[in-house]
Amino acid sequence: MGRTLQNTMVNLGLQNATDEAIYQLGLDIEELEEIEEDAGLGNGGLGRLAACFLDSMATLGMAAYGYGIRYEFGIFNQKIVNGWQVEEADDWLRYGNPWEKARPEYMLPVHFYGRVEHTANGVKWVDTQVVLAMPYDTPVPGFKNNTVNTMRLWSAKAPNDFNLQDFNTGDYIEAVLDRNLAENISRVLYPNDNFFEGKELRLKQEYFVVAATLQDIIRRFKSSKFGCRDPVRKSFETFPDKVLQITDVWFVCFFACKAWDITNRTCAYTNHTVLPEALERWPVHIFEKLLPRHLEIIYAINQKHLDNIATLYPGDMARMKRMSLIEEDNPKRINMAHLCVVGTHAVNGVAQIHSDIVKNTVFKDFYELQPDKFQNKTNGITPRRWLLLCNPGLADIIAEKIGEDFFVDLSQLKQLLKYVDDESFIRDVAKVKQENKQKFAAFLENEYKVKINASSIFDVHVKRIHEYKRQLLNCLHVITLYNRIKKEPNKAVVPRTVIIGGKAAPGYHMAKMIIKLITSVAEVVNNDPIVGDRLKVIYLENYRVSLAEKVIPASDLSEQISTAGTEASGTGNMKFMLNGALTIGTMDGANVEMAEEAGEENLFIFGMRVEDVAALDKTGYNAKEYVDKLPELRQAMDQISGGYFSPREPQLFNDVVNMLLHHDRFKVFADYEDYMKCQAKVSHLYKNPKEWTKKVIKNIATSGKFSSDRTISQYAREIWGVEPSDVKIPPPNDKESS
Repeated sequence: MGRTLQNTMVNLGLQNATDEAIYQLGLDIEELEEIEEDAGLGNGGLGRLAACFLDSMATLGMAAYGYGIRYEFGIFNQKIVNGWQVEEADDWLRYGNPWEKARPEYMLPVHFYGRVEHTANGVKWVDTQVVLAMPYDTPVPGFKNNTVNTMRLWSAKAPNDFNLQDFNTGDYIEAVLDRNLAENISRVLYPNDNFFEGKELRLKQEYFVVAATLQDIIRRFKSSKFGCRDPVRKSFETFPDKVLQITDVWFVCFFACKAWDITNRTCAYTNHTVLPEALERWPVHIFEKLLPRHLEIIYAINQKHLDNIATLYPGDMARMKRMSLIEEDNPKRINMAHLCVVGTHAVNGVAQIHSDIVKNTVFKDFYELQPDKFQNKTNGITPRRWLLLCNPGLADIIAEKIGEDFFVDLSQLKQLLKYVDDESFIRDVAKVKQENKQKFAAFLENEYKVKINASSIFDVHVKRIHEYKRQLLNCLHVITLYNRIKKEPNKAVVPRTVIIGGKAAPGYHMAKMIIKLITSVAEVVNNDPIVGDRLKVIYLENYRVSLAEKVIPASDLSEQISTAGTEASGTGNMKFMLNGALTIGTMDGANVEMAEEAGEENLFIFGMRVEDVAALDKTGYNAKEYVDKLPELRQAMDQISGGYFSPREPQLFNDVVNMLLHHDRFKVFADYEDYMKCQAKVSHLYKNPKEWTKKVIKNIATSGKFSSDRTISQYAREIWGVEPSDVKIPPPNDKESS
């Protein structure tokens, strides 16, 4: 979510008035904004995407709730100590949260464990442990339309009558500890980082938010008077009109036992990953222990599903095995993604290339069964936070040329194409970028005690640390540039500041080693007097939304270099594009559509396409072949393996070297040579500021497609059956409206 104060002022149109009021009090609004903590409610791009969607739904006048867990501790605060990531608790609520309101009147019970009784009167789930879900509401204002939606977050509370037996036997401490266990459900955010781990606490969290949310939705549906003459709704025939968009694979499980048809017509599923290890597969033994009745329901759903497959494809046992909701492995597992596809009326990917992979690979059998169910909805970002709030200088010069309608209709940016050759506009865009760079350089000096050349290329790679995002490829480029400077110290080079940031999941060893390698390379490069300020490497500690709002407007080059076919969409790429950074990237995720919109000649595209990766998989990827034929790559690998960047521990990076040489699924070396050539094109173009800025303007002008307003409008019309509204609700104190 990031911070709320400034975003709320922007959306309510109160920025100037608030600035003046704070000034009159002798205070600085920027200091006040810096005091606010980033809300610890999400992890990575998917968490931020949800926040953008909430902003867009409110701005489009759509009545909507966003549901989640009110984590007491966010993912974690990242500290870099001696080059290593160290996790510290993100106690973002320690001073309270002025934006939220507790709603104890809507507290709901959520059941776990217990057993199932089958009697003549039906099936009962009994002897359960109960945890209470306390809702906290946060307002989500639209942009200057007097519409405010709600984000409702659930906090786990132990019931008051907990463990009476322990009290009666005098074991007060044991009773209190049990209470804490119940409330641990909402204690800390699980950092899944695209790698699924079947942990019981995580299953509890997922079921907790879904069980509470669906009870709340049903309560609100039953009590709603709209379109119903009865005091309380008793029929659920119109329930599918109140659509649920699933970004968590858990929602389809809850309704199944009673109203499978209503469930199917109500729910839609968005898939956000193609990585097999990121798709949830819950061990049956954990599921059976925690949610025994739901396991029975899933078995029943699966049987009905398999009967249908057997009818349509008689004798095709291999297909039935592939499409089953239950994987008969050891241990036996529930495929939650399959359950989502079966239990919903629409399935979508989040970029065209991703949706094609979903149809042709991930859910190929399901697509052949129901092709009309599958759609694409390319992700987007809110221009309010990601331009108007974080880059007001750029927003102002755009508004001077085309007016302010682009705040709510980003397609209006296309009008900027007629100013691509306008000398004054080119100067204005370049000036704003340089001012943002100088401001960020001052921030780095203040926060990180490091000086950088504000005239250098700001080459930025900020996202979660993961092998498929290929921060290692960027690191190899840095080492190669360093070696070239050392080899020819008198040769003129275009100065470059490489800025890398992101968190590694606490249990992800390789990601943590990647961070250590980057920081070790930075230590050598930054302290080499021969290199000077021609090359600097900065690792941004504790990357988060509020830091993104600083670095993205200052960026010249956006690194989007995942292996083709692995990034579902990406939204950071869109934020950089909107803020005037040029993209160096593979044809992956939304990069493909960005190249279509701006023209491939206005991005720096390199590397294998999806079909090239598939072909290499068939012939076999041999990393050593690339090392043998590319001397600069061989030198970089020799330095890493030989302790050049870790002289006190020469074998420190053996795991990284071994992975790159022997089991690199993401084929870093295969794209190394093309990446180096593409980076040379970046440096060459940067020497021509006018031509560089022209490409910047073309990118900004063609970024309109990537507004979350467009994304939400498509969801609304093509999946939810809802029409967005541009009607501005009169303010409550407007006498003329009364």
